[in-house]
Amino acid sequence: MKIEGKTALITGGAHRVGKAITMTLARAGANVVVNYYSSSAAAQETVREVGALGVGGLAVQADVGDLEQARALVAAATDHFGAVDILINSASIWQKTPLPMGDFSDWRRVLSVLLDGTMYLADAIAPQMQERGEGAVVNIVDLSAWKPFPGYIAHSVGKSGLLALTRQLALELAPAVSVNAVAPGPVLPPPEYTEAQIARVAERTLKDRWGSPQDVADAVSFLVKANYITGEVIVVDGGERLAPT
Repeated sequence: MKIEGKTALITGGAHRVGKAITMTLARAGANVVVNYYSSSAAAQETVREVGALGVGGLAVQADVGDLEQARALVAAATDHFGAVDILINSASIWQKTPLPMGDFSDWRRVLSVLLDGTMYLADAIAPQMQERGEGAVVNIVDLSAWKPFPGYIAHSVGKSGLLALTRQLALELAPAVSVNAVAPGPVLPPPEYTEAQIARVAERTLKDRWGSPQDVADAVSFLVKANYITGEVIVVDGGERLAPT
């Protein structure tokens, strides 16, 4: 797909890795719809930065895990730009869900964003992509799809399910729509990480360093443009999965 002149909807597109994806697609000439849940100021600032690049931007608040809000998000994007050509599912909740849970509200909330939200948006957008004969969906998973993170059972299950959903959507939406995933490794330290923690993580990669959000955004851009790749995942982790422990 030629990105220039297309419209991309990026969930969680106002900060961290999501913003890097938003800005990369905008620099390639795409109009962007920045979905956010609570980060209104960051979303509006991202739209201002996008506008300075000479492309269109729109910030839309929505809880993608809610069916009606997800559909309203797609409707707002379509009304504003005419169509959505690219869907990037980057929204995620980093929430501990240790066992035993007792209260399953955090479990449901994490999974609603990762799985329900992705499904709701794909279901709403895919028909217009299929009608036009072209579309690209990229889901952001992470290494917990293969190696669970202790204490984060909802996150790990959600990302594993998102990888499975990527393959299933690729099957169901072929041949017009390509559906792929990108799995970042250590590209952006959590705010609470100490210098010692950051150094230890770097040592666990084959590259002996952290990557950057731009590394993830570049992989996303590649998959959007790739016309013969679907149902696949690109791991952007500096070789962390292969490094000896």
